[in-house]
Amino acid sequence: MKILVLNSGSSSLKYQLIDMENEQVLAKGNYEKIGSKDSFVTHKVGSEKYKYEREAKNHEEAISFVLSQFTDSEHGVISSLDEITAIGHRVVHGGEKFNKSVVITDEVKETIKECIPLAPLHNPAALTGIEACEKVMPGKKNVAVFDTAFHQTIPEERYIYPIPYEYYEKYGIRKYGFHGTSHRYVSARVAQLVGKPVENLKTIVCHLGQGASLCAVENGKSVDTSMGFTPLAGIAMGTRSGDLDPSIVTFLMKKENLSADEVENILNKKSGLLGISGISADNRDLLESIDKNDENAKRASIAMETYCYIIAQYIAKYAVAMNGVDVIAFAGGVGERGPDERKMICEHLTWMGVSLDLEANNVKAEEREISSKDSKVKVWIVPTEEELMIARDTRDLVK
Repeated sequence: MKILVLNSGSSSLKYQLIDMENEQVLAKGNYEKIGSKDSFVTHKVGSEKYKYEREAKNHEEAISFVLSQFTDSEHGVISSLDEITAIGHRVVHGGEKFNKSVVITDEVKETIKECIPLAPLHNPAALTGIEACEKVMPGKKNVAVFDTAFHQTIPEERYIYPIPYEYYEKYGIRKYGFHGTSHRYVSARVAQLVGKPVENLKTIVCHLGQGASLCAVENGKSVDTSMGFTPLAGIAMGTRSGDLDPSIVTFLMKKENLSADEVENILNKKSGLLGISGISADNRDLLESIDKNDENAKRASIAMETYCYIIAQYIAKYAVAMNGVDVIAFAGGVGERGPDERKMICEHLTWMGVSLDLEANNVKAEEREISSKDSKVKVWIVPTEEELMIARDTRDLVK
């Protein structure tokens, strides 16, 4: 069985074609700038990379071209599109309606539409991708895998906000959480690696990238997570502020004469590491500045210290949420490739008995334990596989 996994953005399309017999990625790529004349796709087969500057007016045209690459006479990976059994779609927001992945029906699409106010940038793009697949590959089953679904096990007293309850009833304002597919994969995988049932573990998953969130996974279920009503909440990120005093928003609106949209843009795109450092949203740039001790080093150092301190605070918070922790797992671009960040975070956690093996930690994107033998809490790097998780759900639902 071969599954096509799609992650549709407003002007982009990330994809993987996975053979579920051995869970091998046959081909993958990214179509960018869809809707403009300079749209292009980067297509990978094994170690080979192909780049095509090809206009795609919409997602339907983009998907059609991607499918043609799968059966291309020179670098095709399947002989016919009939070999593709189904398509799995990443959908960011399922609200309270979905606590698991589902086969897409007209009713499911309507519910995804109803959640657009909760994810105005992401859900419309997912619907576009779904409807494009229905046109280009009629008769194939489509499956929706929701970022929010894994977090539907969070207890009400942890997802409700301390504001008038009527706003939850009227507008659905509550903690939803995101990156659920990644947190689900990593928590299950680390259980395999330590040789214990996921139902017997208390794990804190740190999905750290430009967007970042932590999740407390107890007995295989999400019991708390750092992102909230939107992906802006939680820890400081590349350009996102994370949690802050809510009065800062109204203070800035008054002092700077800002609209709601303008202050939202500042908190989403001009804050976090970029906002503090004034240099970059990329951890690597900040670490380079610190290493060189250049004119930007002081603010770069403050940004990195703040970032790692807040993450350590959340780890401690989730140890409280679960009354203990067995494993801390790092995933995501920074989590997998940031030995300096992992070290700085864990230095705040020695009181918990966390101890790193610094030699083991000095790796990037490698699945391995990095805690020392005497560490009371296991620490692992587990590269996330969100697309594989989507493919597995799709396979199980259409079998």
